[in-house]
Amino acid sequence: MSGQPSLDQRFADNMGQLLGPDFPNDIALAVSGGGDSMAMLTLAHNWARVWGVRLWVVTVDHGLRAESAAEAAMVAEECTVLGQPHTTLRWHWDGQGNLMDAARRARLSLIDRWRAGLEHVLMAHTQDDVAETFLMRLKRGSGVEGLAAMQASANACPHPGAKPALPARDVCWTAPPPASVDGHKQSRGFRVLRPCLDMSRAELRHYLRTLQGRWFDDPTNDDTTYDRVRMRKLLDVLDAEGLDRETLSATAHRLTRARNALNARARDVAGRIAEEETLNGLRTGAVLIDRDGFAEAEDDTRLRILAQALRWVASAEYRPRLQSLEQLAERLMAGGMGTLHGCDVRCVDAQIRVGREFSAVSAPAQPGKIWDGCWQICGDVPNGSYLRALGPDGLKQAGGRPRGAPVAKMLYAFPAAFRAEVLVACPHLGYGEKIDIQRLDPGSSFAASFVLH
Repeated sequence: MSGQPSLDQRFADNMGQLLGPDFPNDIALAVSGGGDSMAMLTLAHNWARVWGVRLWVVTVDHGLRAESAAEAAMVAEECTVLGQPHTTLRWHWDGQGNLMDAARRARLSLIDRWRAGLEHVLMAHTQDDVAETFLMRLKRGSGVEGLAAMQASANACPHPGAKPALPARDVCWTAPPPASVDGHKQSRGFRVLRPCLDMSRAELRHYLRTLQGRWFDDPTNDDTTYDRVRMRKLLDVLDAEGLDRETLSATAHRLTRARNALNARARDVAGRIAEEETLNGLRTGAVLIDRDGFAEAEDDTRLRILAQALRWVASAEYRPRLQSLEQLAERLMAGGMGTLHGCDVRCVDAQIRVGREFSAVSAPAQPGKIWDGCWQICGDVPNGSYLRALGPDGLKQAGGRPRGAPVAKMLYAFPAAFRAEVLVACPHLGYGEKIDIQRLDPGSSFAASFVLH
């Protein structure tokens, strides 16, 4: 756009806002080989030379197209020319679930397992991505939460506990990333940074053409079986009517401000009416909400508190769909109950209890592993012991529901240690051997999980 600073200056300004003034010594870049990410690689290379920052480039080869290996090799070649270390990580899809979502989750997971001590990973999301996502979510009837723009800086924690090692056959690198950075060892999660959100795809490609840079065009970007591709084509039609990418992106960013204000209100109310449930002096992983306070809150505040409780209890990455959330809130206001997002939600006396749904909990965890996304035996694992849900059989072995505990069905999802099919310990019920079973929270406590951007 005429009158604007150069892309190099805009990138430097954005990096200053995201990380300045004391930049880390080492930063990772996720580069696919497409035009957006290759432009970001060049921008970051020029910026890093000025500020003395070391870059570590990673490409995830999803293996879904015959050309993907060549694209990863091209990125590696360009990194060699620039003098930047590069790693290719290969993914093998198991054919389960939605492909696009599985690929996105795999990308974050593989990067997390690779990054060692690196705390920041740059990703090349653009103004076009914001506009396309806005239209996709508008089509689904999303509210403020869904229509708000993606954040320029966001936490990612694919592995709240121990990470599985990367198979050597799926890693190809010129040098491994450092095990510790600036004196700090690997953290539980990392920050995704998006310094190109105010840049258009056309600007980035023009930048690359001017510098005679290389990139690959992914043929799936023209495959109209994908929602995003159809929205991309629709943007060209809307642009002719004056509803361009910049306008849609600006609207999404304004909605981000509104969302943040609404989140602040929800956090304030939740601090007064919601708390984590404890039993036998231990956190159970459930949330208790005062029914009267819930009824007095504004509709949007109620939905936000309920959504965050569901998300936190289930250790879920996303909120439930708005329509399902509204239906559950209506049932609760009438004194009813329901299940949603892997949670059992019901009115108990003067409170609404949001607990884990027994039928949705994970399969038993191998000794020393995390169970159900957040529970782990801390310290030594007794020989042959493993974690699973207490279940009706475990509750029977423990002698039934103790006085003061929730109704029996709510206890079934509690974490418990077993040896074969014999209950060894359920600390929340004060039963069995002295074993320390703790919740490992990706977002810390429920009160702290209302992140304000």
